[in-house]
Amino acid sequence: MLLTLLQRTGRGLFAAAERALDRCFGPRWNPLYHLGALGFFFFWVVTVSGLYLYAVFDTSIFGAYQSVEWLTHEQWYLGGVMRSLHRYGSDALVVTVITHLSREFFYDRHRGFRWFSWISGVPLLWLMFSSGINGYWLVWDRLAQYIAVDTAEWMDWLPIFGQSMAANFLNQAALSDRFFSLLVFLHIGIPLMLLLGMWIHIQRIGGARVNPPRGLMWGTAALLLGLSLAWPALSQGEANLDRLITDIGLDWFYLAIYPLMDRWSYGGVWWLLLGLTALLFVLPWLPRRRPVPAAVVHLDNCNGCARCHVDCPYNAIDMAPRSDGSPYAEEAVVDPALCAGCGICVGACPTATPFRRATALVAGVELPQLTTADLRARLGELARGLRGQARVLVFGCDHGPDLAAVAGDGVGGLRLPCIAMLPPSFIDYAISRGLADGVLLTGCRAGNCHFRLGIEWTEDRLAGRRDPHLRERVPRERLATLWVGAEGTAELERGLVSFRQRLAALPPYRPGSLPQTQEVLDDTA
Repeated sequence: MLLTLLQRTGRGLFAAAERALDRCFGPRWNPLYHLGALGFFFFWVVTVSGLYLYAVFDTSIFGAYQSVEWLTHEQWYLGGVMRSLHRYGSDALVVTVITHLSREFFYDRHRGFRWFSWISGVPLLWLMFSSGINGYWLVWDRLAQYIAVDTAEWMDWLPIFGQSMAANFLNQAALSDRFFSLLVFLHIGIPLMLLLGMWIHIQRIGGARVNPPRGLMWGTAALLLGLSLAWPALSQGEANLDRLITDIGLDWFYLAIYPLMDRWSYGGVWWLLLGLTALLFVLPWLPRRRPVPAAVVHLDNCNGCARCHVDCPYNAIDMAPRSDGSPYAEEAVVDPALCAGCGICVGACPTATPFRRATALVAGVELPQLTTADLRARLGELARGLRGQARVLVFGCDHGPDLAAVAGDGVGGLRLPCIAMLPPSFIDYAISRGLADGVLLTGCRAGNCHFRLGIEWTEDRLAGRRDPHLRERVPRERLATLWVGAEGTAELERGLVSFRQRLAALPPYRPGSLPQTQEVLDDTA
C-alpha cells in the first residue's frame, strides 16, 4: 500500500537522521526526541520577545513602520535583537511543528489510542500560521502590504462577508488607525488560543514534558541569538497602497501559499488547504488500526499502590475508591479508550513476580494477550532450549530489533509490547534460578521509545530509582542493555557476541540455596 511505503521510507530517513544526531549530541540532547518540548520553548521565545516589541510598538498607520524601524536600527542591541528573535523563533516553531507532525505520522504514532493528540493538533496548525501571517502585517512594510492585499482578496472569495475586505486596501486613504488596533488584538488573541490548544493537545499524555533538557534549551537559544546578531530581521521599505508591489522577499516558512495565490485561483488555494486539513483529520483511521486489548485489573491481587497509575504514559489508569469491600483504600481502574496495550503497568505491579508458587500467578494488572503466567511459561520454554556456555535470554519489544535473527543454541529471544512490561523480578528469576547465564534487554533506540517512557522507566527500575526495582543480589555483570531500535539488528548481534564473551570469562554463578536449573525448568513447564 502506498501509505505503508511512504511511512516506511519516511521512518528510514528519520532513523538515519536520529543516528547522526545521536553521534553529535547524544540521545539526551537529540532535538528529534524533544520536538514537542522544543515547540513549547519556541512559543515562549516568541512570546517574551513579542511582549518587548509590543511595549514600544505604535499602533497607527504612520507610526507602525517607524516604531519598528527605530527598534531595528536605533536600538539594535536590544530591540533589534528582540525583533530578530521574534522572527527566528517563529520560523523555528514552524519547522519544529511540521517535523513533529511528520515524525509521528512516519512512526505510525497517530492512530489508535493516540487519535486525540493527533486530531487536537490539526487546528493548532491554522492558529500558528494565522498568528505568524498576522504578525507580518504589523510591520507594515512592502511585504506586509503584499500579504494584506492578497489575504483580503483571498478571504473575499468566501461567501461569508457582507462587504469586501479588499476595499479596505484600495489606497492609503482607505486605512485608519483602527486597522492596526485590530491587528494587535488578533496578534494577542490568536497566540492565547494557540496556547490553550497546546494545553489540550497534551492532556492525554502522562507526564508530558513541556521543557527540553537544559543543555538543548540553552544551545538552541544560543543558536537563535547568533542568527539574530549575524542576520538581523529587516523591513522591506515602507508600505504605500498607492504603489504596486512587484518584488519582495518571502518568509517561506509562513508565507509559502502566497505564490500559489498568484498562480492559481483563490478558490483553488482554499480547496487545497481544506483538503489537506480534511486528510489530516482522517489519517488516524487510514487504515483503521486493529484494536489492542486493554489492560485488566484483578482486584484480588491489587492493593491500590498506584504504581501502575503513576507509570502509565497515557493517563489510562486512574485510582478510584475501593469497590470490593477489601481493607485497601483505592483500586486501579483502566480506561480502555486510552489504554495503549503497552504493558508498562504490568512491569510496575509488585504482584507481577514469577517467584509466586503458593497461589496462581495472577498480577494486580495484566494484559489479556500476554499474562504474567504466560510470560513465566514462555521464559521456561526458552530456557529449556538454551545450550552451551554463556546462555543468554534476550528480552525485546515489538518495536525493537529482530530477535529471531539472533536466536540460536545459546540465545533465546522473548518479545514484549514494550520492554518496560518486564517486571525486574523476571531478570532476578532468570539469573538466580539458573535459567540463563545472562540477560540482555533491548528495544527502541534510546530517547525514541514507541511508548514514550518505556526505556526510561526500565533504566530507573534497574538502577533502583523506581519501584519495583531490581534487587541488589542480582549480579549486574550478568545484565546488559542495548537500545538500538528496529534498524539495529546488526548492532544487537555484535553486542550479543561481546556480552557472551564477557559472560564466558566470569566464574560460574552459584545462587546459593536456590533450586537447581532442571527443577525450575520442570516446574515452569
